[in-house]
Amino acid sequence: MPRKAVLFFFLLLSRGGLKTPATVMSLAEGKGQVPAGLELYLKEKRLSTFTQWPFVSDCSCTADRMAEAGFIHCPIENASDVAQCFICFKELEGWEPDDDPMEEHRKHSPNCAFLALQKDICDLTVEEFMKLRKERMKNLIEKEVKHTITEMEKYANLIRGKIDSCVHKLYTTACLWYSST
Repeated sequence: MPRKAVLFFFLLLSRGGLKTPATVMSLAEGKGQVPAGLELYLKEKRLSTFTQWPFVSDCSCTADRMAEAGFIHCPIENASDVAQCFICFKELEGWEPDDDPMEEHRKHSPNCAFLALQKDICDLTVEEFMKLRKERMKNLIEKEVKHTITEMEKYANLIRGKIDSCVHKLYTTACLWYSST
């Protein structure tokens, strides 16, 4: 039976119900489900995203090893091997059969909180899990802010180009008017 991490401990925490250190797994016993939005913390769920992964066997970057390293598969039209860490959101592509997913993750995102884990997510204490969740949320917000800034800069450049075009037309019209008088 696959281990599942249920975070009903929010209720326990809000009522002061945790007097001793508890693990996510011990709090999940007998519940059998994972709240929406937390599925990717489970390796099995990350592994299920690799249905079209190009590296199946006889290589280092199998779907199982990719999921073990914290990656989910997010293929795009021109790149079928795009993988993204579910914690730091680092995207990597151009995988080679002999690439080690954990080493590549460490090389490209050395400060990822997932890499700092020294135990299975289901064995984390509630406090450790909450710190990991906080890092994930911080990284998600940072990624969204960068994306919004990029989009705003593109829009600002478009508007700047339109303004420059209008100024040029106005200047040309003014020069023609001035030269005719």
